[in-house]
Amino acid sequence: MKKFYLLIGISTLLIISSCKKNDPITDPTGPPIPSTPYVPDNSFKIVSYFPSYRDPASVADSKFKMITHLFYAFLNPNTDGSLAALAQPGRFTTVMQKAKANGVKTGISISGTKSIFVTMAASATARNLFIKNVLTFAKTNNLDGVDMDWEYPSTSDGSADNYVLLMKELSDSLHKYHKFLSAAITPGVYAGSIRDGLKPEVFPVVDFFNIMVYDGIGWDKNEPVQHASYNMAVASLNYWLSTRGMPKEKAVLGIPAYGKNASNTAKAYRDFVAAGADVSLDNALIDGVQFYFNGTITTKKKAKLAKDIANGIMFWEFYHDDNGDKSIIRAANDELGRNYN
Repeated sequence: MKKFYLLIGISTLLIISSCKKNDPITDPTGPPIPSTPYVPDNSFKIVSYFPSYRDPASVADSKFKMITHLFYAFLNPNTDGSLAALAQPGRFTTVMQKAKANGVKTGISISGTKSIFVTMAASATARNLFIKNVLTFAKTNNLDGVDMDWEYPSTSDGSADNYVLLMKELSDSLHKYHKFLSAAITPGVYAGSIRDGLKPEVFPVVDFFNIMVYDGIGWDKNEPVQHASYNMAVASLNYWLSTRGMPKEKAVLGIPAYGKNASNTAKAYRDFVAAGADVSLDNALIDGVQFYFNGTITTKKKAKLAKDIANGIMFWEFYHDDNGDKSIIRAANDELGRNYN
């Protein structure tokens, strides 16, 4: 009889152990797991990023009412799945508090060198630790979600499949606590292993994709020095939505709040405003150098494009925009008919 009960006990332990292996990673500390199922937010999004090297005081408080999501950039992983210390934690706290006070959803953007992501994602142990640490960070800081900025998984180095595994596992764990997962991705206008590195298996598990449609000098033959033309935005959305089958509700069109010259040197949009440039246009002569950017008219056109065929817009980055009435984020809100007062 003792042997029978012993066998029953061992079998029970094995069943429990097997079930745990398939469960999303959870943390016993912090808030409890919600009892209701996770429901994704498919409303139109206005996303921006706040880099750690910016002073929160340099962005007007009123600007927070013009966005729906704000990501602090960046939290950096290590190859073993641990996380580096957050840069400027005081700024992180201040910016997140301002965002929350204005009803903005908050998140942390995770970035780092490609080699770190490739190594970390290739190890089940490192992925497990990474996901546990990211979940703990999001829960501890009461964030609404997490943004993955891996630039870029690729088919040429074998990391594309591991990216799928990482995002599936991270999504399972975040969604269990009703936290979203987004990803910053390539514009997809250049053929090759990088755009092929984002496999369609990722589409169902990520809540939305911030498509970085900028830094494309030379792509548009009609505007060769313009790094983020309207035509490039059209081509990017057509590729991801039509060619690749990304669901419309998950596509967020990236718009730069900065310009570039022919030498690929960048300058913030606010600098063009400060220099007295006509920012309804897409170019300005600053100190004898011609810069190309997205002015208010093009920004409105892109906002309308995103409203018509996608589900959001994203700006890199929050500080770059002007704080006054010539703000391109304000222009986008006006085009969308969105109240920000």
